[in-house]
Amino acid sequence: MKIKKNDKVQIIAGKDKGKTGTVVRALPREERVVVEGVAVAKRHTRGRRHGEVGRIVERPMPIHVSNVKKVS
Repeated sequence: MKIKKNDKVQIIAGKDKGKTGTVVRALPREERVVVEGVAVAKRHTRGRRHGEVGRIVERPMPIHVSNVKKVS
């Protein structure tokens, strides 16, 4: 895998096509990368302690390496 952490990449396929961002995390075994601000999914979390309120957290999800290209 030629794309590494902190590389600037552009999305070439999928719902976020055309967006650019930096690689936050690389997962070489799975051939996926996590790009900042791209492929964000909403996760609903439950309150852990008594009286704590649940909330919605936005998390960037990994996308396949073949859907990104390195930008200089």
